[in-house]
Amino acid sequence: MEKKRGHVLAVPYPTQGHISPVRQFCKRLDSKGLKTTLALTTFVFNSIKPDPSGPISIDTISDGYDQDGFESAGSIHEYLQNFKTFGSKTIANIIQKHQTSDKPITCIVYDAFCPWVLDIAKEFGLAAAPFFTQSCAVNYVYYLSYMNHGNLKLPIEDMSFLELQDLPSFLYVSGSYPAYFEMVLQQFINFEKADYVLVNTFEELELHEKELLSKVCPVLTIGPTIPSMFLDQRIKSDTEYDMNLFDSKDATFCTDWLDAKPQGSVVYVAFGSLAQLNIVQMEELASAVSNFSFLWVVRSSEEAKLPSGFLETVDKDKSLVLKWSPQLQVLSNKAIGCFLTHCGWNSTMEALTFGVPMVAMPQWTDQPMNAKYIQDVWKAGVCVKTEKENGIAKRDEIEFSIKEVMEGEKSKDIKKNAKKWRDLAIKSLSEGGSTDINIDAFVSKVQVI
Repeated sequence: MEKKRGHVLAVPYPTQGHISPVRQFCKRLDSKGLKTTLALTTFVFNSIKPDPSGPISIDTISDGYDQDGFESAGSIHEYLQNFKTFGSKTIANIIQKHQTSDKPITCIVYDAFCPWVLDIAKEFGLAAAPFFTQSCAVNYVYYLSYMNHGNLKLPIEDMSFLELQDLPSFLYVSGSYPAYFEMVLQQFINFEKADYVLVNTFEELELHEKELLSKVCPVLTIGPTIPSMFLDQRIKSDTEYDMNLFDSKDATFCTDWLDAKPQGSVVYVAFGSLAQLNIVQMEELASAVSNFSFLWVVRSSEEAKLPSGFLETVDKDKSLVLKWSPQLQVLSNKAIGCFLTHCGWNSTMEALTFGVPMVAMPQWTDQPMNAKYIQDVWKAGVCVKTEKENGIAKRDEIEFSIKEVMEGEKSKDIKKNAKKWRDLAIKSLSEGGSTDINIDAFVSKVQVI
C-alpha cells in the first residue's frame, strides 16, 4: 500500500527563542514530505499575525492568557500551571478536529519545557518527541541533577573539566529562580516514554555529550535549526525565521549600513530577547565598545540603563545602536569581526554555524556552560573575566577580550576553529549528513502506512 503523509503537531514554548527553532524544524519536516501544524498560543498568534499561506499550517492553543500574554501572569509558577490546564484542553481539541480528516495527526513534537504534552499524545495513541532547545551538554547536566533531586556533585564523570562556575546558573547559584529551575528539571519527568528525543544541535559539535545523553534516552540531533539558504541551500523558500515577536523595521537599514563597512571590522553586540544587564554593567560595556566600530542591539526596556548622553555621542558612520536587528543577516555579513554575546543557545548556534568568533559574557541559566564550551571545548571565542565580588565585567577586560578575538595572538586559531564549525554544520544538514540522516529516521517513524 502507498504511504500516506504523516502529520506532526508541533507545540513550542511561547517565547521567541523557542518558537524559531521548532518552526524551523517544521520546515525541514515539510521538505521531507510530512504535513506539519504549528500550535501557537492565541496571544503569540495575535502578536505575530503569521502569514497563513505558507506550507506550515498554524493553529492556536490557549495558555490562559489570551489577551495579555505571559506578562499578565502572577508568577512563572502560575503561568506554567495555567498553560498546562488550558493548553491540554486546546491541544486535545486540535487532535480531535483532525481525527476525521484525511490527514489525522500522527505525532506531537513538543517543547521539553511542556512535558505534560506527552501525556496527551499517549492518550490519543500518537507518537511523541520532546524538542530540547538547549545543548546536549546542558541537558545531560540537568538530567543528572534531576536524578539527584536537584543536586549535583562535582566532578561530573566524563565531564570532569566542568567547575562549579561553569554550570548553569540554577546549579551554580543555589536557590536562584526556583520556578525556572523546577521547569528545566521537569523536562525529564516522563521522557522515557517518548519515541525520540530531539535536540537542537549537530552531532559533530557534541559527539561526546550526545553519547552520554544517548545512554538515557533515544537522542536525535536535528540542528542547527537555521534557515536552509544560509547553510545547505536545499530548501529554496527557507530564507529567514519569518516569525518575529519584535519590531523589524530597521532590518534593511541595518544590513545596508553593514555592507558599507570593511570585512571583519565591526563588533556585533547583542544579549538576546530576555537578558537584563544592570546599570553598572551597561556603563562598562558602553565604554569598552566605544573604542571599536560596533553594532549594538539595546532593547527598548534596556535603553534607560545606557550612560547619560551615550546615544547622542555615537558616531553614526562608525557605530550603530538599534532596538532590534535581523541577527541572521548580521552574523552572515562579511563586516562582522566578532560577536559579543550572552551565549544563549540560539545565538551560540548561529555564531558557530556562520563561523563568527565570539566574546562570551554569559548572564544566567545555560549561558555560563555554553560560554565554557565556546572558549575551552570548541575554541571559537574567549570568555570575558568578571570580578568575583559582583560578577561585573569591567571595561578593560571587555576591550581586551574583543582585541584578543579580532587581532590578538589567539585570533588566528579562533577564526580557524569558527570556520571549522561552520563547515561541519553545513555538512550535517547536507544530503547524507548526520542531521539529515536523523531527520529521515524521524520522518520514517511518524509516517502513516
